[in-house]
Amino acid sequence: GDIKLAFCHNCGFIDNVAFDSVKINYTEDYECSLDFSPRFQTYAQSLAEDLMARYQLQNKKIIEIGSGKGDFLVLLCQQNNNYGIGFDPTYVYRPEHDQYNVEFIQDYYSERHANYQSDLIICRHTLEHIPNPASFLKTLRCNIGNTFKPKIFFEVPNALDTFHRLGIWDIIYEHCCYFSSVSLSNAFASSGFQVTNTKEEYRGQFLCLEAIPSESTQNSNQQQTVAFNQLQHDIVTFRSKFQQKVDYWRAKLQEIARKNQRVVLWGAGSKGVTFLNILQEQQIIEYVVDINPHKEKKYIPGTGQQIVSPSFLIDYQPDIVIIMNPIYENEIRQMLAMIPTKRSSNSSVITKV
Repeated sequence: GDIKLAFCHNCGFIDNVAFDSVKINYTEDYECSLDFSPRFQTYAQSLAEDLMARYQLQNKKIIEIGSGKGDFLVLLCQQNNNYGIGFDPTYVYRPEHDQYNVEFIQDYYSERHANYQSDLIICRHTLEHIPNPASFLKTLRCNIGNTFKPKIFFEVPNALDTFHRLGIWDIIYEHCCYFSSVSLSNAFASSGFQVTNTKEEYRGQFLCLEAIPSESTQNSNQQQTVAFNQLQHDIVTFRSKFQQKVDYWRAKLQEIARKNQRVVLWGAGSKGVTFLNILQEQQIIEYVVDINPHKEKKYIPGTGQQIVSPSFLIDYQPDIVIIMNPIYENEIRQMLAMIPTKRSSNSSVITKV
């Protein structure tokens, strides 16, 4: 699919105006779980504990929109006698979930589910996949009505990390829209919610928003205005900076090829797919390492590199490992340290994008 990003100078919303939802098919085969990473597991656990403490989640009902394979909802419901309902067409039944107070509905959350009410509604890394997020939020507000007052917690990729800090490999077709704190707050405020907090998490890669249902609207505060002005500047300069970063990595890979160094990419998720499809260097990078066993022996869409497990490196012995997300550097270094070195002393040099 084509990606043509547009920026709204009124609210700061960024979306792919060339997006075609027909090209996207979220089924049980869709695999995007990060829960195999110890680093991500630690973050998810700490987030769950924080939500349980601040919202006093005991004997409460929780709805998760876009619950994926159900891991986070289980974290919230495996103690304190909470009851969870997850909505996601990609959910795959797991017998171990039967021991917890959770149920999963293999469907998109919509007006059909207005009869489901809860004390807390969470939605993590789902809103950016929805072509018309304002319409979705208004549906959510309508479903809640005025009788119930649930707490709202949303988490999305942080647009500032992509457009200001140049994490450009997060631009993927499935993400039809991109949010900064300004645009995310505007979307909620205009849909009948009062935003109570926004903050960055996961080294600034994630953006979290908390809200409650409201019958009034909010205006942007001074801090949001400053952030909006910064984002406008980033958008103006983004095209040239994007190309500079692509040119840098193209030259870097050509240098690796000239030195006859063996290189692998670590991370077969969205960042890895974008990186490989933009650079188109299949002859230089033949394999992509990922710790998610469900991806092993499959292939990168578009460019076709085979996805392998870390154990593959015992025989392959790369000179260079390119890490797609530097937040996982420590755990990757630990795994590489357990691989016997059979080649030069320079093997497994870490390079971060």
